[in-house]
Order: sequence, then C-alpha cells, then structure tokens
Amino acid sequence: MLSAPLPDAAQPSRKVAVIGAGVIGLSAAHELAAAGHQVTVIADQQPLQTVSSVAAAIWFPYHSENSEAADLLLARSLARFQELASIKETGIDLRRGLNLEASPDEDRSWAKIVTNAAEAPAEDIPRIAAAGMRATVPVITMPTYLSWLHGQAAAKGVKFIQRTVRSFGELEDEADVVVLAAGLRGGELTGDDDTVYPIRGQVIRLANTAGLADWLCYDEHPQGVSYIIPRRDDIIIGGTDVANDYNPEVDPQTATEMLRRAIGLVPQLAGCEILEHKVGLRPARETIRLERVDGHALPVIAAYGHGGAGVTLSWGTAQRVVELLEG
Repeated sequence: MLSAPLPDAAQPSRKVAVIGAGVIGLSAAHELAAAGHQVTVIADQQPLQTVSSVAAAIWFPYHSENSEAADLLLARSLARFQELASIKETGIDLRRGLNLEASPDEDRSWAKIVTNAAEAPAEDIPRIAAAGMRATVPVITMPTYLSWLHGQAAAKGVKFIQRTVRSFGELEDEADVVVLAAGLRGGELTGDDDTVYPIRGQVIRLANTAGLADWLCYDEHPQGVSYIIPRRDDIIIGGTDVANDYNPEVDPQTATEMLRRAIGLVPQLAGCEILEHKVGLRPARETIRLERVDGHALPVIAAYGHGGAGVTLSWGTAQRVVELLEG
C-alpha cells in the first residue's frame, strides 16, 4: 500500500519530485507546476544530454503501445503541439510529409487522429513501397524545444537539481509524491519491472542546403528503417531499430547504409554536408507504464516505457500524470 494518500480536491498542492529531465519529465513538471504543485526535477543529465535531444523529432507513434489509452495520449499531445507551433521560440513547425508503407493493408490507426491525413497518389509512391499516407504533423527541433520547455517550466517555479537518485527513500524529506520519468532506469528504480529495454537509434544530421521542407518516413524499408526529417536549419536522417543494444557509439558502416537508403528515397540529399552523427537509446516496453505504483517510501507515479514515441506522447502523458496525482 502507498505510505501516504495522493492529493484530492481538499489537498490541491503537493511537493512533487520528478525523476528525469527528458521530454517526459520536463512536460510532466510543466503541467504539474501549472496545476499549482511545487515541483522539483531531479536528474543525472541535463535536458540536452538526454535521449530526447537525439530525436528527429516528428509527431508519429513509432515503437509505442497501440491502444485506446495510447490514442488519447497521442490526440492530446498532437493538439498541444499544434497550438505551440504558433510560437516561433518553441522550435515546432507543422510540416507536410509522406509515410510510406510496405503493403496496402498497413496499420493506419494513427491517421484517424490526424484530420488532414489522406491516401497518397500513386505517382508519389516510389517502386520500393506499396502505398503511403500524406499528412501535416508537428516537426520539433529538439535542442530548441527542450531549452524552451526547460525555461517555461522554470518560469512556473520548477526547480532543477542534478544528481542521481538511487532509491525513492532518498526523497522522503524533499517530496510528498514522486513522478518517475527516468526512461531506461524506470524499472530499476521501482524494483518490480524488468521489462524495460533499449531500442538503439542512430541518426545523421545534415545541413539543409537542398532546401527540403517535406518529411518522409519508411519504417518497413527492405534495407532498414529510413526517415528524412527536415527541420528549420538541418535534416535528420535515420535510422536504426535495434532492440536490446546498449552501444552508445556511432557505427560508421551503419551511417553509410542509412545515408545510402535516404539518398535512394530523396536524391537531393546527395550534396548535403554531414554535420553530426548521434546515437540514442530509446526506453521501450511492451506497454507504456503510466500508473500509480504501490509499496514505496513515497507515493509514486510511473511514466516511462514510451519507446520511440516519447516526444509524440509527451503532453498527453504529462496531462495524465496530473490526473493520476489529483485522483
């Protein structure tokens, strides 16, 4: 049983420790502070050091749970990102693009959430694919966005502490409630979940000298996952999709193959300068863990296991954290 009750309408404000400074932790901290709670983010990494900073990032439910509950998180997040796209400083832009499919009966459940999604005409489909959907969705320049979100949370009174939390008991004198947004360490800290695993993602950042504006994704590319995401000043090329791989180093051969696939889909990329290679370990789980967790020194709300859709699900997750805390 929980050692202390979660707040209700008679207890509108609590001291909340959020473990994790990636996009889930920052979004939850922002929403909790906006709801009137006293929030401290405790993490061993700064936001720009987290796996969130490596994300392409595009609103798309990649490698995450497929359920009605997840659809609600998707819809809530999409609505918030669309709203924030009107603020230049966020680094969010609404961009049209093409999601290619290996077969005509591919899962298109995501499309019902995007009002502008439509079947792509046959002339837009390369021979290597069978079908595709066009849609306009948020594309997020993550370094800009994480810095903006960090600033917005701080402006709402969120405090930030850099340290490693090894047990919830360490926080008994600092918080009433813990929100666990620690990515791969989520299961380790709860002690009851060994189902979290990494999905290694490697990307290339190119200069956008080609002037590309539209994104393109092909998860079922026969040579491997491929996506081309133009952002404001660069293009992110990906990617890899390797489960249970903890290697944080760039693999040159993988980079060569990714770039070859991308140029095959978008030949204009051939002349773009390579700016950077990056690797991130996506925290995956069969289902997202977004729930109250019993049996610890403090009440805990788990918010981890988003796979490759942490950015995509971030605002919906944050709103659900507030609902769970306020009961």
